[in-house]
Amino acid sequence: MENLFVLAIPGLDGISQPWHWSVSGLALALIVFLLTWMGRKFGISSSFETMCTVAGAGKRISYFNTDIKDKTWLIFLVIGTIGGGFIASEFLASPEPVAISSSTIDFLGGVGLSYPDSDASGRGFIPTDLFNWNSWAGIVAVLIGGFLVGFGARYGRGCTSGHAITGLAHLQLPSLLTVIGFFIGGLITTHLVFPWLLKLLSTSTI
Repeated sequence: MENLFVLAIPGLDGISQPWHWSVSGLALALIVFLLTWMGRKFGISSSFETMCTVAGAGKRISYFNTDIKDKTWLIFLVIGTIGGGFIASEFLASPEPVAISSSTIDFLGGVGLSYPDSDASGRGFIPTDLFNWNSWAGIVAVLIGGFLVGFGARYGRGCTSGHAITGLAHLQLPSLLTVIGFFIGGLITTHLVFPWLLKLLSTSTI
C-alpha cells in the first residue's frame, strides 16, 4: 500500500516508482465525470475518423465528411495521451524491470519465447526475440492486428475505453454486451489462438 502515497515523495525517484492501481482508477473516474458534465464521451477510437477527416478522406468517402469543430477536444485528448506517455516512458520510467508474473513467463517459455530480464533499453517489457522486426510473420501479424483493432473499434461504434469505461458508467446495455464480447474474445484468443500464433511468430524469420 505504500505505493499509494508515492506522489507525496519528493523528487523523480518517488514519481518513477510503480503507482498503486487506485490512482489510475480515480483519475479515470474523474475524467469520465468531467467529460459527462461537459456533454462528451470518453473514448479514443472516435479520433480515427476525425484524423481521416483532417487528412481529407471526406472528399472521397462520405463517412469521413464530418464537422471536426465538435471533435477538436478529442484531438487534444489524443495529443495529450501520446505526450504524457512519452514523458512517462522517457523521463519518469522506473529503472527496475517490469514485474511480470511467473505464470506468464512460463507460458511464453512454453511457446518458445524467452522473456527478457531487460532489453536493449533496459526495460524488460516485451520479448525482444519476437518484436525484433526480423520476422515476416510478426510484421504481418502487427499489420493485420492493427487493421482489426481499428476496423472493429469503429464498426462497433467504440473501443474498449469507450464501451467499458464510458458506456458502463452510463449504464448502456449495448456497452455491457460489447464488454462481455471483449472478454469472451480475449479468453478464446489467449487459450486457443495465442499458443499457435506465438509459436508461428517465434519460428518465422525474414
